[in-house]
Amino acid sequence: MTPFARLAALLLLSFGMGLPDPAAAYIGPGAGLGAIAVTVAILLGVLLLIAGLVWYPLKRMLKSRAAARSGTRK
Repeated sequence: MTPFARLAALLLLSFGMGLPDPAAAYIGPGAGLGAIAVTVAILLGVLLLIAGLVWYPLKRMLKSRAAARSGTRK
C-alpha cells in the first residue's frame, strides 16, 4: 500500500467514525416549538447586538458631522 493510499484510507476511516449514528429519539411538539423559539430568539439577539454595535457609533458620527456643518457643537 502506497503512503498516499494509506493516508487516504486513514482519513476516510477517521471521517466515517466521526459521523453520528441515527438516534431513535422523539421530541414532542411542545419541546420542539420551545427549542425553535429559543433558537430564533438567540439568533435575533445576536443580530440585534451586531446592529446595535454598528448603528450607535454610526449615529454618533453622523450627528457630530451634522453639528460641524451647522457650526454648533453639542
